[in-house]
Amino acid sequence: MGQGNAVTAATVAGGYTRRGMRVLGLDVGDKTIGVALSDESATLASGLPTIRRTGLKKDLHELAELARGREVGTVVVGLPRSLDGSEGPQARKVRAFVEAVKGALKLPVVTWDERFTTVAAEHALIEGGVSRERRKGLVDKVAAVLILQNYLDYRKAADGEAGEPTA
Repeated sequence: MGQGNAVTAATVAGGYTRRGMRVLGLDVGDKTIGVALSDESATLASGLPTIRRTGLKKDLHELAELARGREVGTVVVGLPRSLDGSEGPQARKVRAFVEAVKGALKLPVVTWDERFTTVAAEHALIEGGVSRERRKGLVDKVAAVLILQNYLDYRKAADGEAGEPTA
């Protein structure tokens, strides 16, 4: 899932986020935005309520409030790619959203390959015995958690390779 990302080990190892700052993970869709947040040590991702999209300006305002209130230092946005790694229309929409988020939040924004995260989220919910009706409302949140957790795990591994403590 994390393979083929534009984030290099050197970029990640240097870290975008000061210690104690959280990382916000987003799974951006046309109707909703799945949201996840790391703990202060940037080790564990947890889901937050999904944002129902109501327009770019309102979406950005809600994300800015969330980022300020939760001491976010970096935002990770899932980038949908085709199986061959190419970017289609949805990826272009997400890239445009990423640029808007950068301007509104004034924080570093990293894109992260999200191939298979929605499928993995759906499978995890099915295995957990979650009803079909309830899965609809949870799949975006779980996908955001998977995107963010993959990023955090990659970053920890890159920090370890750089010889830095992985506290």
